[in-house]
Amino acid sequence: MTDNTTLWIRDPLDCADPDAAGGIVIQGTRILEKVAAGAKPKRPVDNIFDASQHVLLPGLVNTHHHFYQTLTRAYSPALNKELFPWLTTLYEVWANLDEEQLALASELAMVELLMSGCTTVADHHYVFSGALLNAIDCQVETAQRLGVRAALTRGSMSVGQEDGGLPPQSVVQDERTILEDSQRLIQRYHQRGDGAMTTIALAPCSPFSVSRELMQESARLAETQDVRLHTHLAETEDETAYCQRLFGMRPLDYLEECGWLSNRTWLAHGIHFNDDEVKRLGRAGTGIAHCPSSNMVLGSGMCRALELEAAGAPVGIGVDGSASNDHSNLASEMRQALLLGRLRYSPSQVTHEDIIRWATRGSAHCLGRPDIGDLEPGQQADIALFKLDELRFSGAENPLAALLLCGAQRADRVMVAGRWRIIDGLPCKIDLDALMARHNSAAKRLRNAL
Repeated sequence: MTDNTTLWIRDPLDCADPDAAGGIVIQGTRILEKVAAGAKPKRPVDNIFDASQHVLLPGLVNTHHHFYQTLTRAYSPALNKELFPWLTTLYEVWANLDEEQLALASELAMVELLMSGCTTVADHHYVFSGALLNAIDCQVETAQRLGVRAALTRGSMSVGQEDGGLPPQSVVQDERTILEDSQRLIQRYHQRGDGAMTTIALAPCSPFSVSRELMQESARLAETQDVRLHTHLAETEDETAYCQRLFGMRPLDYLEECGWLSNRTWLAHGIHFNDDEVKRLGRAGTGIAHCPSSNMVLGSGMCRALELEAAGAPVGIGVDGSASNDHSNLASEMRQALLLGRLRYSPSQVTHEDIIRWATRGSAHCLGRPDIGDLEPGQQADIALFKLDELRFSGAENPLAALLLCGAQRADRVMVAGRWRIIDGLPCKIDLDALMARHNSAAKRLRNAL
């Protein structure tokens, strides 16, 4: 579409926004108008897409992932372990990552996310070995080539096993190297304002893999450069015990002492918060990336998503790393969030509309993006269209609810910034068989490097 061309996504089968039951009009990269049921656009349109067989959603927004982990899915030595032993087992494999492997892992993860209706991908990359120094540059190139929005984070680890941390020394960097590279990436790639396709955030891995100084300096640099902050926090009780033993305080107290408790920050997992901490997070406006599948696979616990959101903390959804999920499918993750939410709360408290809100508007809020996650006029033209033409949907009366309850896996059409990136369920100009063959080969080479 050109800047002046208009497209009416007409009369969807169902829509996440009841006020857009007649569809939406897109002009260039933005949503121009919502159309009420039975109405027509206020102005003539250039093109029409018949959405009568489709459920229309804002593009899904992923808040937490580790693309490189697609190379170590269902890895036998790491199966059936909790977080800390799971990590120590896999660090020995990940320490051998190179740029070719990361490029393939990132491409496969982004394509899988796109096919599930995700238009904005987020990644937390913190493994920088001798053969993998330009990891974020590689991810930026891949995202630009695929045409997806990407919130990429410059992760880091500065405390290795020799100093009481979990990662091997081969993937630990000194604070100066980390901060200088962080500043370089911000200056080179970070885009600002509505419509940004690439953003950079700072993301020390976790309290047990970076120094206090790096946490504090990252917060200062983020404020100076006006970028966001991301880390894992309160994922397991082991982490709480570690922080109390090493720092003499709980993880959130440590986070606040380091200058991180603000609306600039979003946290992965956020499971083990007490009532007072939930209130503090809400007052600060700190976001939470809820990762239900990973939390279940590793037995980490259940995020207090409803209490956090009620307190004022934005709640989004993340697929998390493919070695703890083990997929990159955000549509599937919405169903997991619904089911886990109903196990913790009740069916009346956690509805399919709530989950869709978390995966769109809530996730966008976590990433600091007011221009995505909705179907309002002026928003970016990021949308996902799902068909209900599989056996799993046969007999479904409520199309919107069916996406979650019947387990949608793949979008039929996905648009990012006004351009179709998925058509008939397949990514444009991507040979999936060839991609999987290269990716599988890279995974085998990584495992064989041990």
